[in-house]
Amino acid sequence: MDKKNPVTIFWFRRDLRLHDNAGLYHALKSGTPVLPLFIFDKEILDDLEDKRDARVTFIHQTIEQLDKELHQLGSSVKVIYDKATQAWDNIIQAYNITAVYTNHDYEPYALKRDNTIKEKLKKHGIELKTFKDQVIFEKDEVIKDDGKPYTVYTPYQRKWYNLLKPFYLKPYPTEKYLKNLAKTKALPIPSLKEMGFEKNTVPFPNQEYKNVISDYKAKRDFPAIKGTSRISLHLRFGTVSIRELAKTAYANPDKTWLNELIWREFYMMILYHFPHTMDHAFRPEYDRIKWLNDETQFKAWCDGQTGYPIVDAGMRELNTTGFMHNRLRMIVASFLSKHLLIDWRWGEHYFARKLLDYEMASNVGGWQWAAGSGTDAAPYFRIFSPDAQTKKFDPQLQYIKKWVPEYADFSKYPKPIVDHAFARERCLKVFKVALAK
Repeated sequence: MDKKNPVTIFWFRRDLRLHDNAGLYHALKSGTPVLPLFIFDKEILDDLEDKRDARVTFIHQTIEQLDKELHQLGSSVKVIYDKATQAWDNIIQAYNITAVYTNHDYEPYALKRDNTIKEKLKKHGIELKTFKDQVIFEKDEVIKDDGKPYTVYTPYQRKWYNLLKPFYLKPYPTEKYLKNLAKTKALPIPSLKEMGFEKNTVPFPNQEYKNVISDYKAKRDFPAIKGTSRISLHLRFGTVSIRELAKTAYANPDKTWLNELIWREFYMMILYHFPHTMDHAFRPEYDRIKWLNDETQFKAWCDGQTGYPIVDAGMRELNTTGFMHNRLRMIVASFLSKHLLIDWRWGEHYFARKLLDYEMASNVGGWQWAAGSGTDAAPYFRIFSPDAQTKKFDPQLQYIKKWVPEYADFSKYPKPIVDHAFARERCLKVFKVALAK
């Protein structure tokens, strides 16, 4: 393929699949052969401290699999390792591009990057066309009657259901148009080593989710059993379609699992309308809290050595697998921000480094919920008791025994780094002073 032949480019980002892909569907119908593209963005990769980051391995393996599927169709994916802006300078020089298609991304860095690329392409008479693919409803689609965004989940959820029509859940039939892919020889894919990374052998969850939906409400809070789908990694990188997930969930009589997907869209809408919440409290008065930020205690929390077995189990699961059960995410976040009075941003940043399914909107939203500083958050005086949470959600200590085996031997397990009753009273006092100003 050279400058003589016009080509449409489809830019893969957080939509790593051929099936039911909105932007890819529209690209394939454009009338010009479609060249798939993926950029390993140095701006993002250079910020990753862990050169065995499992997310990079997951993306690399997914791209390789995607490329195999494309080979069967006589095509290939062009993979570039560079800063996105530099990569596009080279692509514009190398190809006769009629248009570039991609799907919306909503995080602050992505929005800034896409605006830069859009202007760069425009100077060459090339249009960047983007489509909704990550969510059922986005940005301003679910808003109050006065045009303002919702800041409380329940009325947002109600409006979400009211707006839902069958066509929102209908898949894009990309398969009908795959013949319009550009015919190319196999193109080289940069290795992990070439990008300065090593392969991580942590097992990745599969895409099976249907078997948990019917019992999800009853089982979702118990970390010792497989009561959750663990589909979030695939949702994060778009290896599954949100329309497929929502359609399956909507068909189930109990809507608890679907409501979790709606929470995700709620938080994405909040981040879009209130981008300052990525590093500031949604409720500004919470930025007045005088955090203790004890680095020794923060390290104990990170390492799963707090002396509270339910907290330590959650942190060790995260450190070992890149996953943490949702109930545990709430427990450990509450413990850090309220028991230890450590700034929720410290915890959010740690999760950003460790979680396979890290998604800024949901992570920031969850952390601010736990700290009481966010939209529709738990009130500041709601402080999880680790012991009560254990009795309620791990009564047989199955989860704790798996991740904190030394708990049975008091000589080996650390003593609590803070007394619960003392920490609770201290938290109430500090929050009350900050919020009274």
